[in-house]
Amino acid sequence: MKQFLITPAAGKRLIAKALAKYSAITKAFKSGTLVIIAGTTNGYAAEEILSSIDQLEGFSRKRFFRGIVLPPGGPVTSAGRVKDESGFPGDVIIKDGIWQKGLTIFDVVDDLKEGDVILKGANALNLPLKQAGIYIGDPFGGTIGAALQAVVGRRVRLILPTGIEKRVYNDLNDLALRLNVPGAHGPRLLPVPGEIFTEIDAISLLTGAKAEIVAGGGVSGAEGSIWLAVSGKEEQIKSAEDLLNSVACEPFFEF
Repeated sequence: MKQFLITPAAGKRLIAKALAKYSAITKAFKSGTLVIIAGTTNGYAAEEILSSIDQLEGFSRKRFFRGIVLPPGGPVTSAGRVKDESGFPGDVIIKDGIWQKGLTIFDVVDDLKEGDVILKGANALNLPLKQAGIYIGDPFGGTIGAALQAVVGRRVRLILPTGIEKRVYNDLNDLALRLNVPGAHGPRLLPVPGEIFTEIDAISLLTGAKAEIVAGGGVSGAEGSIWLAVSGKEEQIKSAEDLLNSVACEPFFEF
């Protein structure tokens, strides 16, 4: 067993590398439709996936989000969006291996079918209960409101790439009941049915090793980091070490 420290930015890159090799995703973008809904973790995923099909040119993670969480006092609206959205590029829609530039989930949701995949980031994660929840700032439910039409109505697969730093310890259904009552303030919370995909899943998919959270936190750039203990066969641990070293110096997200 070996222990590794992973910053939130490194975790995003790690998740993205694994998603680019996840069979359900590669099948969807090669012979169906893959929808990568804009978000900070999904920006890394879009980067890795577009690179894998030699179509990265023209993509930037810089404004690849709608809502964003910044330190207190950051330049966002009450709905969590930046005031100037002129740089928003749209979601990444890949159909039959070709990036359909400029489209969003709202343009394609009615045409999605079983076998297609939607990637959507989350804001809250209860790992023991296998629950993920999404903050809602939009009065009409935002992109997840649109996505669920296809997920529930047509069995489109929903994958939720989510960093472990977003872990919480209460049942998300109970939290949603309290956050969403009339008279409450702040974002609403929507627990969603989907496949959660974290750094732990990424390590397992890419190396075969098993990872578990053993500690967290830090300072001077390590805030929000997690310590993972990785176990397995010697070659699996070595593969995980090489992988985690390759993402260790991932810089902080900037926009």
